[in-house]
Amino acid sequence: MPQTLAPPAPTPTQAPAPGTAPDPELRALAERHGLTVSGARPSLSEYTRQLWHRRHFITSFASAKLTAQYTTAKLGQLWQVLTPLLNAAVYYLIFGVLIGTRKGVPDYVPFLVTGVFVFTFLQNSVLTGTRAISGSLGLVRALHFPRASLPISFCLMQLQQLLYSMGVLVVILLCFGQVPTWSWLLVIPALTLQFIFNTGLAMAMARLGSKTPDLAQLMPFIMRTWMYASGVMFSISLILQGKHLPQFVVVLLNGNPAAVYIDLMRFALIDSFTHKQLPPHVWAFAAGWAVLAGVLGFVYFWKAEERYGRG
Repeated sequence: MPQTLAPPAPTPTQAPAPGTAPDPELRALAERHGLTVSGARPSLSEYTRQLWHRRHFITSFASAKLTAQYTTAKLGQLWQVLTPLLNAAVYYLIFGVLIGTRKGVPDYVPFLVTGVFVFTFLQNSVLTGTRAISGSLGLVRALHFPRASLPISFCLMQLQQLLYSMGVLVVILLCFGQVPTWSWLLVIPALTLQFIFNTGLAMAMARLGSKTPDLAQLMPFIMRTWMYASGVMFSISLILQGKHLPQFVVVLLNGNPAAVYIDLMRFALIDSFTHKQLPPHVWAFAAGWAVLAGVLGFVYFWKAEERYGRG
């Protein structure tokens, strides 16, 4: 009796090799059911929308990190104020007394403390931003969320810390004869612009630090050099008097974003720091730096969104 041959089994369709384009029919099927590539970078507008939806996580994470920062210290949250105050005391002794940078600067103590507090806000935002991804790999690999939440949270934490310190700064200003005036309200736009600048710079550094962890060891030296060029311990306008420096050096010193935000805070809070000591177009510089760093830093960080925590 002749045997009936069974029909040949269908040949299984091979999955596309990694790095190749998926089958068009599979792509169409996935799109029809709303499926997307796992870990793919969303569009810039969608990414911004996701960040807005995570705003409560961002603020809560910043508050939790700030609270946990000093839990092991006996003085606890008091170190938020003591650290910049001790730095200001050291700078006053070395630069104000020994080197003599206080000569010709009225209200030198408020001048110095304001500069130290404002630059500390910038410095800590950049340093914590550099470690935002590399120092949170467990969180990045375990949960799905917009990674920009981390550098933004760290900058928000530094802003909260600065606001605590501002209470002490107000006491120092009052003790040295500064009377609250309407100009003190200029602190709000000045800090807002600096926060945007700090956040954009922190996001750019977070991307660089995610692939180059050694950058976190180098940044303190860079920030210290930046501080010495920003007029924290001396008056830039006073230093430039009588100096025949190249024009580009004068522009660099006056346009230095750290010096710009420090000058605006001094102008707002210290009566003896008048508009004559401000560089030309200082508010335009402050807004321009904020927009430039904020936009470019955000886009630069978003471009590598799908690569954070991998490899």
